[in-house]
Amino acid sequence: MGVRRDAREAAVQYLYQREMQGDQSDQALEEFYEMRGLSPSGKRFCNELLQGWMQHREEIDEVIAKNARNFEFHRLSAVDRNVLRIACHEILFRSDIPAPVAINEAIEIAKKYSTEDSGKFVNGVLDNK
Repeated sequence: MGVRRDAREAAVQYLYQREMQGDQSDQALEEFYEMRGLSPSGKRFCNELLQGWMQHREEIDEVIAKNARNFEFHRLSAVDRNVLRIACHEILFRSDIPAPVAINEAIEIAKKYSTEDSGKFVNGVLDNK
């Protein structure tokens, strides 16, 4: 697995963990990195993704809610919601990452960690942008 894919997966896992624990702080981030065992470059990219989402979270969540037609944001699966958060950050705020790459990565991560139909769902939401 590539460094960036590993970092994207770690970012999704961290956001999921944070959401499930109801923890809105980032005190557990360093502990998460140690447990996850990311390479230094993977940790750096993961941190960029997480910091980017944290900086733009309201705007990103609004974009997801708008483009997840017929789905209420809070009713999306936690995995899908966090995959979409990372992908939307990349699409909206990372000019160094082509949108098709961010979309493809999100689809693959959703298929790996969520339901059988999550890849299609994530693709549909991100294609609405």
